[in-house]
Amino acid sequence: MSDRTGIFGGDNPFQIVRDWLSEARESEINDPNAMALATVDAQGMPNARTVLLKDIEEGAFVFYTNYESAKADEIAATGTAAFVIHWKSLRRQIRARGHVTREDGPQADRYYASRPLQARIGAWASQQSRPLESRAGLAAEVDRFTQEKGADPARPPYWGGFRITPVELEFWADGPNRLHDRFRWTRDAPTDENWTVTRLNP
Repeated sequence: MSDRTGIFGGDNPFQIVRDWLSEARESEINDPNAMALATVDAQGMPNARTVLLKDIEEGAFVFYTNYESAKADEIAATGTAAFVIHWKSLRRQIRARGHVTREDGPQADRYYASRPLQARIGAWASQQSRPLESRAGLAAEVDRFTQEKGADPARPPYWGGFRITPVELEFWADGPNRLHDRFRWTRDAPTDENWTVTRLNP
């Protein structure tokens, strides 16, 4: 018999993430949807950086980036990634790891079109993760693409979404005397709708 109650309750881990994120929007000063994304390079060295979680689907998490970036290269090589979201104001965090696929269709087009114009131009101008000679050079590229693409630029072919379909999620909440509450959700495959939930020691 499970002893999950309150903030850990329910049978849908993605709904728990939505609920926690909704609470975090009331208390986090900046970017409550920020998550630390971890990947591994060809030499087996890990990398981590902060990206923004943009969509919680029924079974997956979506973020957007440049497909020619270091993170995209590493995802393409392994097909996997992990992330952690930590909300200091709530004293909670979520960890996840799973399989990754591209989201480069109409959904990516709609999200790109929703961004401010300068952010859309920036996606064209920035050769993400590659050496940059000077800030002035980047500004010149912004000016060039502003003139070239106009007021309604299309999504760059090298920019779009990634969908993380987790096989493991962990929900963590701060407890007194560092006796935290932790619940791990696991499933055998990304398409499996049956989760096994295990309480972990702090």
